[in-house]
Amino acid sequence: MTLSADVKHERQTPNAALHLALALAYAAQPARLLHPLGFVRLQVERLLRRRSDHQFLRAPDEALSVPDGLVDIGGPMTPERLMAAYRRGIFPWCHVGPVKWWAPSKRAVLFLEESRIEKNLRRTLRQGKFRVTFDEAFGEVMRGCAEPRTGHYALTWIGPRFMEAYAKLHEMGHAHSVEVWDEEGELAGGLYGVGCGGVFFTESQFARKRDTSKVAFVTLNCHLQHWGYVLNDGKSMTGHLAALGMRDIPRTEFNGILKQYENAGLTPGPWKVDPDIDVAGWKPERAG
Repeated sequence: MTLSADVKHERQTPNAALHLALALAYAAQPARLLHPLGFVRLQVERLLRRRSDHQFLRAPDEALSVPDGLVDIGGPMTPERLMAAYRRGIFPWCHVGPVKWWAPSKRAVLFLEESRIEKNLRRTLRQGKFRVTFDEAFGEVMRGCAEPRTGHYALTWIGPRFMEAYAKLHEMGHAHSVEVWDEEGELAGGLYGVGCGGVFFTESQFARKRDTSKVAFVTLNCHLQHWGYVLNDGKSMTGHLAALGMRDIPRTEFNGILKQYENAGLTPGPWKVDPDIDVAGWKPERAG
């Protein structure tokens, strides 16, 4: 999950050549120099095994260690394949080239009862300066998450093929957005992700005004807990995720939770903010 800093940023659109150059520079970092060997290995496996495009070459517990968690490369991002992936703890992610499918050895997750809400954020929520909605501007939220930040070009995986794939998931009621609107009625921040059983997979967040991504995140998590979800998945740990209360758990534990709570949560369909839920007064640790 990529979380933006809570600062206002400008829209910029790098051209395809620049995006490719940035992606190559990203891949050339020392920690990633051996990753192409894993990509080639799985490409060869795909040729030799002759599996269907809708199957995955490896199960999560057979994922490569270099790069960590790679289970497949290529194939379509159809709604059916995406949901089959999420049910197994697999997600797609890549900047350029064929889509890569991942099930990393550690998952950054937020158990909802461990949510952290800063005093200042509670004050912001009580003031009601922002209006929060669910599923009212999914495409706009995805475009907001793909925006570059002020002062540098963005290297984002949220390109046209991802936007198209997740728009289809949204139409089917699996993918959801959280919108935070300012007093002028402008979209000031938000997030999107996928609900699967009792787990919500947050894909990305953005903020155009201070604290708006946090408002979206806390409002979502409060509703998730009321609706019977158990955790919010953030994929790979960052300092920002740790500050939100996320912690790493092993892949085996994560997939065990997915299996245990596969019938929890809401059935697919559009979501709406519940006006009877007091987000500002939410006490995550006391739920249940």
